[in-house]
Amino acid sequence: MRIQTKYLGEVEVEEQQLIHFATGIPGFIEEKRFVLLELADNPAFQILQSVETKDVAFVITSPHTVYPDYTIKLDDAIMESLQIETEKDVLLFSIVTLKSPFQKSTLNLKSPLVINPRSKRGKQYIVAIEEYSTTAPIVPETPMEAKGE
Repeated sequence: MRIQTKYLGEVEVEEQQLIHFATGIPGFIEEKRFVLLELADNPAFQILQSVETKDVAFVITSPHTVYPDYTIKLDDAIMESLQIETEKDVLLFSIVTLKSPFQKSTLNLKSPLVINPRSKRGKQYIVAIEEYSTTAPIVPETPMEAKGE
């Protein structure tokens, strides 16, 4: 199927690429079907694009790219709803808020996107760890900040 995207124009996607967010994404609860799109010129970032609405798209990245020690514990409800059985069933992404200059951009570590690439299910998960912020610097000021200290 061909879809219109916010950042990449018209692209062809296959039905098996679609990721189902049963409850949508907070603020976009009516949006249930998304696709992950690669950025050819910057493999550290991807686009989570709604299949239905062109302007609903999020720049995302693995939180581990910037914060290698980032860890969360998923509760039983999310494990069941996403059909997670092993660690290989988990992809974690943080939504990036782009700012100018880029060094002022931030990551949402408090509410990562959890995607099971096998079941093609996803959910934005709110983490109960106070130290994680919705506006973590994309360029940590110190190495200790990157380690979460």
